[in-house]
Amino acid sequence: HPPTPLAVSNFQFYFFIRKSKEVYNFLSTAGAKYGVGFWKPGSGIIHQIILENYSYPGVMLIGTDSHTPNGGGLGGICIGVGGADAVDVMAGIPWELKCPKVIGVKLTGKLSGWSSPKDVILKVAGILTVKGGTGAIIEYHGPGVDSISCTGMATICNMGAEIGATTSIFPYNTRMKKYLDKTGRADIAALADEFQQYLVPDAGCQYDQVIEINLSELKPHINGPFTPDLAHPVSDVGAVAEKEGWPVDIRVGLIGSCTNSSYEDMGRSAAVAKQALAHGLKCKSKFTVTPGSEQIRATIERDGYAQILRDVGGLILANACGPCIGQWDRKDIKKGEKNTIVTSYNRNFTGRNDANPETHAFVTSPEIVTALSIAGTLKFNPETDFLTGADGKKFKLEAPDADELPRLDFDPGQDTYQYPPKDGSGQHVDVSPTSQRLQLLEPFDKWDGKDLEDMLILIKVKGKCTTDHISAAGPWLKFRGHLDNISNNLLIGAINIENGKANSVRNALTQEFGPVPDTARYYKKMGVKWAVIGDENYGEGSSREHAALEPRHLGGRVIITKSFARIHETNLKKQGLLPLTFADPADYNKIHPVDKLSIVGLADFAPGKPLKCIIKHPNGSQETIMLNHTFNESQIEWFQAGSALNRMKELQQKSS
Repeated sequence: HPPTPLAVSNFQFYFFIRKSKEVYNFLSTAGAKYGVGFWKPGSGIIHQIILENYSYPGVMLIGTDSHTPNGGGLGGICIGVGGADAVDVMAGIPWELKCPKVIGVKLTGKLSGWSSPKDVILKVAGILTVKGGTGAIIEYHGPGVDSISCTGMATICNMGAEIGATTSIFPYNTRMKKYLDKTGRADIAALADEFQQYLVPDAGCQYDQVIEINLSELKPHINGPFTPDLAHPVSDVGAVAEKEGWPVDIRVGLIGSCTNSSYEDMGRSAAVAKQALAHGLKCKSKFTVTPGSEQIRATIERDGYAQILRDVGGLILANACGPCIGQWDRKDIKKGEKNTIVTSYNRNFTGRNDANPETHAFVTSPEIVTALSIAGTLKFNPETDFLTGADGKKFKLEAPDADELPRLDFDPGQDTYQYPPKDGSGQHVDVSPTSQRLQLLEPFDKWDGKDLEDMLILIKVKGKCTTDHISAAGPWLKFRGHLDNISNNLLIGAINIENGKANSVRNALTQEFGPVPDTARYYKKMGVKWAVIGDENYGEGSSREHAALEPRHLGGRVIITKSFARIHETNLKKQGLLPLTFADPADYNKIHPVDKLSIVGLADFAPGKPLKCIIKHPNGSQETIMLNHTFNESQIEWFQAGSALNRMKELQQKSS
C-alpha cells in the first residue's frame, strides 16, 4: 500500500531532523551551558509556543522575530527585535527603543458569518499600508473586541508586523481569561482579574490616530499578490484578477503558520471541508495544513479535525513555519511559471513561499483558503456562490462555526522541551570546525577613525527591498549558522536600477556584470569599501539578522535609503554599519551606480547631527548632500568599536 500523507510528512520531518542534527546539537548544548531552555524540533513555531506557555497580560517580552507581537493577543507588549538586541537583554543591558506613537483601532459591532479575525488585520493593512504603522504601537479597543477569541486577537497582532508596527496589543478580557484557564494558567488569569484596570486603555486616553472598524459590516478579505497590504473583498478579487491578468485558477491552498493555526482556525477550516465531503467533493487545488505547535497537532488529531482535512485532500505538514518562509520543496510547477496560491500566512512578497517570482500569493483566513481550494478559483465567493456536488446538485457552503477552544483539555502531544541543567559550567558547546552549517563568528574590524572615502556602490536598489530580497530564505535557511556561506545570497533578490535585473550588478573595477555576492567579495578582496542605495522602508519583513550581518561581513560600510524598517535599521547599527537616510528624499536620484561616495565628518559624529555625503561622478563633477541618522551616543560607540558585540567586550574588559 502507498504510505498515507501523514506517513510521508513524518518521514520528511524525521529526515530533516537527521539532516540538521548538528544544528540541534549546537542549540541543545549551548542552551545547557548557558541556562537556556530548548524547544526541540517538532515543538512548533515559537510564536505559538509563547502564546501557549509564556505570554500573559501585562508582560513585556522581547523576541527575535517580527511576529513576536503574536503575544499581544494575550495582552502582552511583545516586540520583535534583532538578535543583537536580544543579546543585550540577556546580558542585562537596557534595551532602547524610540518612544512609539499609538494608533488606536476602535472595533464596534460583532464578527459573524464568514468574517474572521484575519479580516480585521487585512482591512487595517489596506488602510495603513506596509509602512503606515512604522514607529507606532497599534492598540485595539472598543466593544467589538469581546467578539474576538484570544487566538483571533493573536492573529491580528501577529500580522501587525506587515504594517510596520512596533507591536500590537489588545486589552485584557474574558476571552483571554478562557485561554489562560484552558492552557493551565488559571492563577495568572486570577491575578489579571485582580489588576484588570491596569490592563485596559486609560479613561480619556488620546491616540495619535484612530481607525474605526464596524465588525458587523466587515466582509471577508483577501490581500495580494506580492504585498500584504493590497486589500480586496473576497467578493471582488476574481474580477480584479481577470482585469489585472493574474491567474484565477488556484494551484495550491495552504493553511496554518504562526498567524493562523489555532484550534479555532483548524476547526473552522474543518467545518468547511466537512460540508464539501458531505456532497462528495474534495479540493480542486492542492491543499496543505501546517499545525502551529505540537499541542495543536495532537489536539486536532484527537478531535478529528486533522482527518477531515486529510479526507478533503489535505497534506498535514510538520509543526513548523514550512512554506511560509520558503521551506517548500514545490514540485507542481517550474520556476518562472505564472500561477496563483492562497494562504493563511502573513507575508506574500515575491518568491517568499516557493522562490518562484511568478507565483501570485494571496493572504486570507484559513476558512476562505479552504473554500477557495475546494472551488479551485479566485472567482468563487463562498458567501453567494454555489458549488456542484458529486450528484450534480448545486449547494452553497454555510458559514463555518467551531469552538474557539477544545471542550476537553489540550492534548500536549510529545514532550519536546529540554530544561537546562542546574549547572552547565562543564558543558561543551558542539560546533565542528569543518561544518558547512555552523561557523563561530569572528569580531568585525573597528572604525579606523577616518572618513569613509571613495566608496563604490554595490547596488542601487529600485523599489521594494525587504529582508527577503536582502537575505533570501528557502534553501538558504540551512546556512543560518554559517555567516560566510549564507552571505552568498546577499541582495540576490534586489532589483538593480541600472539594468532592471536581480542579482546582476556592474563590478566598478572590472566593468563586468555579475552576481551581487561575487561582486561584494571581489571588492572585499581588493580592500575596497562599498555602499548600498535603497528606496522606501528598506529592510521591511522578518527580523532576519543575517540581512545586516552579510553586508558587514562582505565589506559593506554604509546603507543609504529614503527610509528604513525599524528592526532592520537597528540590526545594521548593531553590526557597525551606518544606516543613513536622505535629508531630501529627492537626492536618491542624484546618485548613480557608477558614482563614488564619501561620508565626511565622522570625527564629529553626534546624535541629531547630519552627516555630509560627497557624490563623485565619473566625469569629475561632485555634488554634496546631507544624510540624517537616528544614532544615539551608545549606538555611535557601537559604530566606533566595529559592532555592538565589540563594544560590549570593551566594556567587559574595562570592568574587569
